[in-house]
Amino acid sequence: MLFENLGLRPELLKAITTRGYKTATPIQAQSIPKILAGHDILAGAQTGTGKTAAFALPLLQILSNKQNQGHRPRALILTPTRELAAQVLEFIKDYGQDLTLRSTAIFGGVNIRPQKTKLRNGIDILVATPGRLMDHVSQKTLDLSRIELLVLDEADRMLDMG
Repeated sequence: MLFENLGLRPELLKAITTRGYKTATPIQAQSIPKILAGHDILAGAQTGTGKTAAFALPLLQILSNKQNQGHRPRALILTPTRELAAQVLEFIKDYGQDLTLRSTAIFGGVNIRPQKTKLRNGIDILVATPGRLMDHVSQKTLDLSRIELLVLDEADRMLDMG
């Protein structure tokens, strides 16, 4: 299925086309319309099949349809590792470059102060590892009360890790 038939906004289609993609993978073709329609999904696919795009593209579209009414995040993407968090954030920034959404990643192993500053300045999309997310919640530097969209990326790995 062509990306242009999935109901994505022009800014996202431009970002997809710029990167040389025209046809959605099966996981993308099945997931994107359901997420855009407001359905919850549980999906799994092999590495390299475009799972990140399957959740990130509709997430970007949904959030860009209305302005954030404050500084609290509206989407939370949980990942098991900081490497994956950084990778997902890069994808979000690349594909959402023509949108007015703010995003950041928080994870352990780095200074927490710059993360606090970004959170205080306001974001729409938060990519986080569970440990650092809990650090921010316990320090009251993060309010999750406005979360509209939740993604558990590699949930099986997070459960394996405890």
